[in-house]
Amino acid sequence: MDIAKYIDHTILKPEATVEDVKKLCREAKEYNFASVCVNGCYAKLVSTELAGSDVKTCVVVGFPLGAMTKEAKAFETSDAIKNGADEIDMVINVGALKDKNYDLLKQDIEAVVNAAKDKAIVKVIIETCLLTDEEKVKACEIAKEAKADFVKTSTGFSTGGATKEDIALMRKTVGEGLGVKASGGVRDYNTAMDMINAGASRIGASAGIAIVSESK
Repeated sequence: MDIAKYIDHTILKPEATVEDVKKLCREAKEYNFASVCVNGCYAKLVSTELAGSDVKTCVVVGFPLGAMTKEAKAFETSDAIKNGADEIDMVINVGALKDKNYDLLKQDIEAVVNAAKDKAIVKVIIETCLLTDEEKVKACEIAKEAKADFVKTSTGFSTGGATKEDIALMRKTVGEGLGVKASGGVRDYNTAMDMINAGASRIGASAGIAIVSESK
């Protein structure tokens, strides 16, 4: 298997510079990663740097807290796509899930899905480290109802990252119709393979080169 095609080569730190992002794009093209994942201000830069390659431009929305309005997330999505995004990784309204306000949670995801319609795929970050197993299942079910393309474990900016147990639970919940992305704390080949064997179809990592190098 080509593990590189599972990896979203990621830089989301607030101190990331233009040169950092350009370097990431060069690496992504060299290793043929699935995408480069960045904050929205770098969408146009990344899509320009990746032009002519198979590597996609992935942009986070509502990041990292998810606690803005659905209208703000929809605008952010449209802006990212206008600037070349092929994939959108959105953070859910975790408070709405905790409140069992499932209508608001579904509307939150649908706003992004509708803004991205036929232009970009949508991955829904549920921030598993903040949730009970029951809440993880509910979030995945609602993401599926809202016609998202993926569910994703984590932002990498909260209290924990991906676990193989969460990946297995998410895969069981969404079935084979949706992708499952493991993100947060995946820094080596063995951990990446644990995630893939548990059901992950994508890996979000800043350590993509190390993971690929260890696979050789």
